[in-house]
Amino acid sequence: MLNLEGQVAIITGGAQGIGEGICEVFCKAGATVALWDVRDSGAETAEKIKANGGKIFFQKVDITNREAVDTAVAEIIEGYGKIEILINNAGVLRDRSFLKMTQEEWDTVINVNLSSLFTTTQSVLPHMREAGYGRIISASSINGFVGAFGQTNYSATKAGVAGFTRALCREVGRFGITANAVAPGFIESEMTASMPPEVVKAGIAMIPVGRIGTPEDMGNAYLFLASKEAGFINGITLHANGGAMPS
Repeated sequence: MLNLEGQVAIITGGAQGIGEGICEVFCKAGATVALWDVRDSGAETAEKIKANGGKIFFQKVDITNREAVDTAVAEIIEGYGKIEILINNAGVLRDRSFLKMTQEEWDTVINVNLSSLFTTTQSVLPHMREAGYGRIISASSINGFVGAFGQTNYSATKAGVAGFTRALCREVGRFGITANAVAPGFIESEMTASMPPEVVKAGIAMIPVGRIGTPEDMGNAYLFLASKEAGFINGITLHANGGAMPS
């Protein structure tokens, strides 16, 4: 198993879903995890993982607020002296057909899903650069490549994440830092649990491996890119979708 023993990782949006799966996988690999989320339920998630032996703590952080991000980063540096891994996982949906979409729905998704990468990465990067090592991995999506009805805002951000990653890798590689992205496909979540069974069945029928993805599947994808063994992989978007590849 890939080993993150002794490393400190920030995982944004870790309270539930894919973020929770990443937290669990990273803790099993030996990392100390700072679970960031704007939801108070992040504390419960951290306690649950801690009860299973994980080294994890919760910080309530609004990733769109630079002061909140800088404060949380400073607390980690004061307590642990380093941050090796940044997982930009947090995201929101505000789906609506384009002509009915409001400015607030557009701005909220852009700010949380894309602009926050500027805030979090710029706050953490100097510490990685000083240490000469780092892994920055951000959440894209299959819909950033194929699009989806009612998701012009979301799809734009997830395509933007891929572009951000390709550009950032050219700036940070010489400091021992890699920047990559993961683009999940159809994954188990609270949203899919609320879908009609026939919709879920139709979605699975389009996946060559014949099943829906799990948060643990995504956690393992992130784990590989976060590992020291992935040091020569830089600037890519890893499509983790069971073979339902974008066109």
